Amino acid sequence: MSGHAPALRDVDEHPVAWREAGSGDLVLFLHGIGHSRIAWDRQLEDLSDRWRCVAWDLPGFGNSAPLEHMTFPAIADAAVELLDRLGVASAHLVGLSFGGQHALHIVARHPGRVRSLVLADTSAAFGLGGSGREEWIADRLEPIRRGLTPADIAESVMDGIAGPDFSGPDRDLSVAAMERLSPEAYEAAVRCLPDHDVRDQLAAIAVPTLVIVGELDPATPPHVSRMLADGIPGATLVELPGVGHLTPNEAPAEFNRLVRDFLGAL
Repeated sequence: MSGHAPALRDVDEHPVAWREAGSGDLVLFLHGIGHSRIAWDRQLEDLSDRWRCVAWDLPGFGNSAPLEHMTFPAIADAAVELLDRLGVASAHLVGLSFGGQHALHIVARHPGRVRSLVLADTSAAFGLGGSGREEWIADRLEPIRRGLTPADIAESVMDGIAGPDFSGPDRDLSVAAMERLSPEAYEAAVRCLPDHDVRDQLAAIAVPTLVIVGELDPATPPHVSRMLADGIPGATLVELPGVGHLTPNEAPAEFNRLVRDFLGAL
């Protein structure tokens, strides 16, 4: 890691709020379904010595206003509107899980706005790990139906998808990122995610792509990432040993090194 101590700046604008650090070419970080912008702090702290690093709150999450209807096209358009607000024509996208799906929809819908992709613990389509749509939705919304909030379930959710060694400040940060969610935003995202399927669009992706997956990822196992990488021309796949579904959070030093080397070579 670079060892510098950047200032992380929160920009709570409407409709989309974000956290950023650094200057240079823009890297947009897209968080997962149980996270918000602060989940990327280790990446902003490290990589902002060379790039302008921006981590958004997904619409409806954290301090961002909700979309009228949360759909993948609407999310992709919101991300491009943020690039316009940031004054950049194109950006490198780094997405985790649900955020990796967003990145795929952004490059499919707005290919000229994307310079490269880092896709972490994600998939080309919902259900490739064996999940059924209605069962998956019902399982994730059951605690909400019982009156619990995302903050109430944050620890159990993170522990359920991470590897066995996830602990300490990085686990605390990951939990805190989920504690910023409202039940309404979480439910909207849960209902949106199963609509994801870009398998027929992978071959048209024409930007450099790095796919990262944790060896122990229970949600999008390594074979799912292999399918994704195999479908994107020239994509590289890296598997991190002993790590679960949250590679940027569980192994930030190794994840950041991979991103730094990948972006630095472009």
